[in-house]
Amino acid sequence: MHITINGRLVEASFDPRTSLLDLLRDHLGLPGTKKGCNQGACGACTVLVDGERINSCLALAIQYEGRSVVTVEGLAANGDLHPLQRAFIEHDGFQCGYCTPGQLCSAIGMAAEAERGCPSAVTVDLSATTVVLDGDELRERMSGNLCRCGAYNGIVDAITETFKQGRAA
Repeated sequence: MHITINGRLVEASFDPRTSLLDLLRDHLGLPGTKKGCNQGACGACTVLVDGERINSCLALAIQYEGRSVVTVEGLAANGDLHPLQRAFIEHDGFQCGYCTPGQLCSAIGMAAEAERGCPSAVTVDLSATTVVLDGDELRERMSGNLCRCGAYNGIVDAITETFKQGRAA
């Protein structure tokens, strides 16, 4: 199987029942993506596939052959943190850090969805071509990513600062 991980083409052989999460962590040595509930409920395993967020624990790796996957390890460019990663630091958007990789990847995917005008369950104007990420929109769109240690307010502040008025970094 050939798959692009964090901009690098990877050739891998594995059992076809292997989840994308297990491929990343166990076969490719990328421990940033976390295994939380292993049922798609917590969001700790969120990665970006062709720019869209998915729960990698629910995805068979073989489904993503020929596609591009970005994990938390791939967010930084040339040693520079992604603006959202910097904002998490500035706003104390992590304590234990377990949910942080999934929160980061999910927020980047969420901002791209909003920028494309994809509505959520709380979007007021369904005909709008862009969505403003106000508090209700942001919380609804990030509701699949759980933080259990108490950094939630810092996470929201970091995302809000990074993606003001739908501006993607």
